[in-house]
Order: sequence, then C-alpha cells, then structure tokens
Amino acid sequence: MEKTARTGVILRCSRRIRWALMLALLAYLAVSTYFWSIQRSKMYEPSAIMQTTPDRLGMKYEQLTIPSGSGAARGELHTWWIPAAQADAPTLLYLHGNKDNISHLIGHTQRLHDAGYNLLLPDYRGYGKSTGGEPDETRMYEDAEAAWNYLLQNHRQDLKRTFIYGHSLGGAIGIELALRHPEAAGLIVEGAFTSMRVMAEAEYSWLPVDTLLTQHFDSLSKVGRLKVPVLFIHGTWDKRIPYQMSQQLYEQAASPKTIKLIEGGEHNNSSTVGLLEYRAAFNEFTQRNSLR
Repeated sequence: MEKTARTGVILRCSRRIRWALMLALLAYLAVSTYFWSIQRSKMYEPSAIMQTTPDRLGMKYEQLTIPSGSGAARGELHTWWIPAAQADAPTLLYLHGNKDNISHLIGHTQRLHDAGYNLLLPDYRGYGKSTGGEPDETRMYEDAEAAWNYLLQNHRQDLKRTFIYGHSLGGAIGIELALRHPEAAGLIVEGAFTSMRVMAEAEYSWLPVDTLLTQHFDSLSKVGRLKVPVLFIHGTWDKRIPYQMSQQLYEQAASPKTIKLIEGGEHNNSSTVGLLEYRAAFNEFTQRNSLR
C-alpha cells in the first residue's frame, strides 16, 4: 500500500514536471516568435515628420526624388542635394542611421557643408517623404545603390572625389555599397557596429538570435574584402554602440585604413565634442584619397 502511494506521488510529480517543461517550452517558443515578428520595428524607427530644410540654415539645396526598387516595392527616395561653395569640392553620399529622417540630421549636415563638402542625403524607403513600403536590409542596400548611381549619372561627380559616408546603421549600408563600388574614392564609417547578430545577442542572449534574425548587416564579415580606403570614427562614450566595435572593424579591414576615436564623443555628437580633431580627420582622409 505504501509503495503504491509512493508510486502515485512520483507519477503525479512527473506529470507536473512534464507540464511545467511543456509550458516553459511553449513560452520560449512564443517569445522567440514574438522577437522574430517585431525585429524590424525594433531596428527601424523612421519618422514621416520633416523638422526643417537646409535653406533655413542658410544652405542652398535641391529637393530630388530618386527611383528605387522594383515591382510592388518600387518607390521614390526623397533626397536633398546640397552643393558646396567651391565647384571642385569633394562629395559625400551621406547614409543615415536607423532613426527619424534626413531633416533630423541638419546640424551635422551643416557642419559637413561648412567643412567644404557637396552632400547627397537620401531617405530610405519608409523614411521621411520616401515611398515604397517598409524598410528592410535588402531595400536599404538597393536605396544606397540607387542614390550612388543617381549621383554619378546626374551630377557627374568626379569619382576620385566622391566618398561614401555612413553613420551607425548607415555605416553597415555604406560598407555594402563600397564592396559593390570599389571605384569610390573612399569610405567613412562613423559609430558602426560589427553585426546585427552581436547587437541583438547583447540584449537577447537567451534567445536563438542567429536563427531568428532576418536582418543581418554583417559588416565584420565584409570589411576584409573592401578595396577602398576606409576611415572609422567613433566616440569613446558611445552607449548605443561601443567604440570597440569600430576597433574590431578596423582590425579586420583591409588597408589602407585609418581609425579616429573621439574622446568623450557619444553616438551622435562626436563632430561637436571633438569638432577640430573630427574635422581634421575627415579632411585629411578626403584630401589624401582624392589624389589616388
């Protein structure tokens, strides 16, 4: 009798453990599915609200629309062309990060313009006034490609003086674009991460991130194949993307390469915190590589 009672207790405990494990597994699968479904909304935070325009800060500009994509995802990129005062000025294709739109970059845009650069600033599909659906990795690469081709075909920029500049997520997009276009004069990458997998694992280490991710932006696997000179810039107080990631990218990148760490710079303010050294690094890089 006592043995039978013990057996019954063991069976009940076993059933409870199995149920608990099943519930835990179901919860884990539910959370994993939720992560998979929301990853794009977590990565991309576009804004349709245009805060300002370059002319309000004294910069002459042209508003453009650049076709990008195909089929149902075909759209137009709302773009600003801001010419420099000098006719022979170097040109930057400015690829912004994951948030807001080009109007939110106006302060940094003015600093680059004041330093003597022509600027082409496209908004990816889904950002600002751009049309063509929601942003994703493949579409962003297509949008950068469309902007690059437009710049060369319509503004007839001298390739020896035309640079790709990407900040944050735009750095990953810029690296992909530079791989496709080794004819660019150079690539400037600011505040960049190594890969989206590493970024996601830092926050969701308990999930199978590598399996769930559909947006990869794996810059670390690409930089070693670059055929253009690269300048990496990063603020040492960046809390969003640690500056060590730029160091890793620099170490992995093929030469010629340069890295500039801005002491005290955060994710979005290195060009103000270290204005003189930031501008010096930028200008020295573009001047040196305009002569290649």
